[in-house]
Amino acid sequence: MLFKNILREERMYTVADLKKGLKIILDGDPYLVIAFDFVKPGKGQALYRTKMRNMINGSLLDRTYRSGESFEPASLEERTMEYLYKEGNHYTFMDQQTYEQVVMEEEVLGDSKNYLLENLKVEVMLFGEKAIGISLPNFVNLRVSETEQWAKGDTSGNDSKPATVETGYVLRVPPFIEEGELIVIDTRTGEYSTRVKG
Repeated sequence: MLFKNILREERMYTVADLKKGLKIILDGDPYLVIAFDFVKPGKGQALYRTKMRNMINGSLLDRTYRSGESFEPASLEERTMEYLYKEGNHYTFMDQQTYEQVVMEEEVLGDSKNYLLENLKVEVMLFGEKAIGISLPNFVNLRVSETEQWAKGDTSGNDSKPATVETGYVLRVPPFIEEGELIVIDTRTGEYSTRVKG
């Protein structure tokens, strides 16, 4: 089976490797280090305080480690997949090479669900056989399904208005954007970028 890239380190991590963004295994689950602090008390061993997020259920964990402790790297794999459809709270993606399908729940996707249109290609992160998250393209094109009319000459000072796009996501857009227009949204910020010309 061909995989785009396997994020795998063979050696164990030590506390000296701890840094923001590191992925390790704790109690059988993959965790992402989201904050890290090195503390050197007056006497005794240095301490490493970490805040980590469980990459499967999103729960946060605070742990303190001492020098000499080690961790197993989280072997995660990313595969390019196509978003197929939503059924209830479940979103289905398909591997283009193997036609294998994976399903993710809405809470696992988080805000990423706001940008999912059928046939969109995304990077699906897998831990073993379990899909635990996706990476979106930086920009997606979505059609405005609902927004207020803009009265030319309106000088109320409003430089934006709410708009709902075809996925149900609501964001602020410039007043000249109309229903039916295709706009570009930055998936990293969730903000309007520009409108699609043409």
